[in-house]
Amino acid sequence: MTDEPRPTVRGRRLGSELRRIREAAGKSTEDAAGALKCSRAKISRIETGASGIRRLDLGILLDLYGIADLPARDALERLARDGKKRGWWHDYGDTIPPAYADFLGLEGDARYIRTWQSMVIPGLLQTEGYARALLQANPAAVRPERIDQLVKIRMDRKEVLTKADAARFWAIIWEPALRCPVGGKEVRRAQLLHLADAAQQPNITLQVVPLDVGATAGACGAFVMFGFTDSPMPGAVFLETLTSSHYLEQEAELDGYGLVFDYLRSSALNPAQSLDMITAIAAEA
Repeated sequence: MTDEPRPTVRGRRLGSELRRIREAAGKSTEDAAGALKCSRAKISRIETGASGIRRLDLGILLDLYGIADLPARDALERLARDGKKRGWWHDYGDTIPPAYADFLGLEGDARYIRTWQSMVIPGLLQTEGYARALLQANPAAVRPERIDQLVKIRMDRKEVLTKADAARFWAIIWEPALRCPVGGKEVRRAQLLHLADAAQQPNITLQVVPLDVGATAGACGAFVMFGFTDSPMPGAVFLETLTSSHYLEQEAELDGYGLVFDYLRSSALNPAQSLDMITAIAAEA
């Protein structure tokens, strides 16, 4: 007996959205099953991402739920169509654990990426030397023989910021992350100069929260928010710990992290002042 395929992150996003709009329309799983002439169990599998859905059946459900907006329908149809596509990271095999694959799937699909980082430079803005130093410093999470591959994966991820339809990226960084001598003097200086260059790219916004602000809303820890439409409103929030990673999709959870990000943004230096701080710290290195 073989295990069922693990739901893809796109499949789970589609299922979660279908459940949300079904509930908003006041329809039950029995109503949905009746429209598709299938079992309630099948609707449940679709809404958890365990089963895919045909375009015709998706259209029937969207009609039942009263979704007439064409861009919204197109976005859901695209998720259904691409739900089983393999991402570039699958070529790395078991080097990438399932939770990290979820993260890469979210990152690759996102139109907007917003992150708060208090201890390290955001992954999408790391240099190779900085990334390697971070990975080598954590033997509990990374086996030494996989470091080269993981560094390459981190560098490959940067394509989301440089491709033709690049994501908009907004990072808020706490000052200690800039001052921590990761990898030594030369690595740190190269990282800060790279960060200064990145801050001047049209699709990247960087802000620094200085230490003298005191307590910040970021005491909740680092997080990454992903938006998948032309609106920057988050569709998922990704959290990571030493031993696990997961993402949040419930509206109340997303609202909470969006509020924290807004508070951090208001307490941070503006982008021009932040660039000045980054270059000043680089000059000291």
